[in-house]
Amino acid sequence: MMNIKAIVQVNQNFDAGNIEVVSIEDPSNIQLKIRMDNKSNFYQWFYFRLSGAKHTPCTLKILNGAEASYPDGFKNYRVLYSYNRKEWLRHGTTLKNGVLSIDFTPLFDAVYFAYFVPYSMERHHDMIAISQQVSHCSHQVLGQTLDGQDLDLLKLSSPNHGKRTGKKNCWMIARQHPGETMAEWWMEGCIEKLLDNESELTRALLKQCDIYLVPNMNPDGSRRGHLRTNAAGCNLNREWAAPTLKASAEVFLVKKAMAEIGVDFLLDVHGDESLPYCFIAGTEGLKEWNDERQAQLDFYRKRLAEINADFQTTKGYPRKPQGEANMTMSTVQIAHLHKCLAMTLEMPFKDTTATPDQIYGWSTDRCKRLAHSCLVVLNHFLESDL
Repeated sequence: MMNIKAIVQVNQNFDAGNIEVVSIEDPSNIQLKIRMDNKSNFYQWFYFRLSGAKHTPCTLKILNGAEASYPDGFKNYRVLYSYNRKEWLRHGTTLKNGVLSIDFTPLFDAVYFAYFVPYSMERHHDMIAISQQVSHCSHQVLGQTLDGQDLDLLKLSSPNHGKRTGKKNCWMIARQHPGETMAEWWMEGCIEKLLDNESELTRALLKQCDIYLVPNMNPDGSRRGHLRTNAAGCNLNREWAAPTLKASAEVFLVKKAMAEIGVDFLLDVHGDESLPYCFIAGTEGLKEWNDERQAQLDFYRKRLAEINADFQTTKGYPRKPQGEANMTMSTVQIAHLHKCLAMTLEMPFKDTTATPDQIYGWSTDRCKRLAHSCLVVLNHFLESDL
């Protein structure tokens, strides 16, 4: 039998892949660069496969780490790696002179590296397909993205016919920034809980509200391997004031649906590259911010911290002074238009400092558990009648 000599290769030509090979002649000095988002200077997300290097000590160098969109995100960062694309483990990196280095000796012929655990469009479609088969869940295509992908909306509603007086419309959207894949892992956990007919929490929630979910706001950026933008290079979370079908169809379609249905609650789910915390950002910068809205925000954040140790309320983004809100952002725009509680949930790419996990760091399981906790608190919030 003829033995074929393995050739060390790096490839990113798959769903959400992102890397450029500069030089790969020497396994101890594999030089790479992260590709920028299309028509944009944003970049940080990477996802690629190293093959042909079994038992070979390798040093992978991402040369443009210092110029990434959030260079602090690579400080004290542990990369994700996987051999089977199911279990993703953490591995230390070094950041020196702007170069992010990964020293790694693969145990098998091929190993995958990613900035965070990927969430593929195929998995997204599997989740939608499973969800729409449950009796209290329905699916609607709001329209198409610039690349022609469907923009999916799920509605969870009580099987009891008729709309009860005072029933709320609660919205949750995720992954406006496609490289923040933890947002769709959170959404998967949310959907799994809401599909459970035996769950007392699900039954209690759906008695009080209909729940509308957009699991992936940015399918094009997700498939293209973008960090922050859609196919046209638009940051969707800066498009909510005046979205257009030409530049930001995703926001245009979702905002239109919200206007037709109504919004009584919005949670927009994200990830933060640099901050090692789970936290919620509110809309305190609105001109019309008042004590009632502050009480609603305080209630939700405080209760979430009480039931989930990964969430905290002391660290996060600086509070905007009243009247200085960025009206192009989803939560600010929707809170203003619909006079409702609207919040941004942030999760870390790295790990939480108070509850670290040395093996997995911030993980997909923890994303899902946080989603369950968010639903518990939503139920408490609706019961409180704040």
